Amino acid sequence: QVQLVESGGELVQAGGSLRLSCEASGRTFRPDRMGMGWFRQAPGKEREFVAHIGWIGERTYYADSVKGRFTISRDNAKKTLYLQMNSLKPEDTAVYYCAAQPDGSRGSRTTPYGYSYWGQGTQVTVSS
Repeated sequence: QVQLVESGGELVQAGGSLRLSCEASGRTFRPDRMGMGWFRQAPGKEREFVAHIGWIGERTYYADSVKGRFTISRDNAKKTLYLQMNSLKPEDTAVYYCAAQPDGSRGSRTTPYGYSYWGQGTQVTVSS
């Protein structure tokens, strides 16, 4: 239905920056009707919310831990979601996943339960 592929994860030193991308495809992907988000998961921890962006980018939401450092954006024409990460910290180390909500969904924006489609993840490692 909807396929999501992340890219951009790397090893970076603390204080550095990375930009993650997520390309969407599939006949059922409706960029103007699907909210999207980023989640991350570190070993031994639960998957946690990072950021969300509405159907056309009119609303954005961020976890407190990344506010002021990360920026979520989307280009619906290119069917691509982005996460710009600045001032990276070692605690940002995790596998990062992009996700899409169902068509027209107004469900949870900050929990995995509100999303139906997931990418395979990309590893981000921040050294001390």
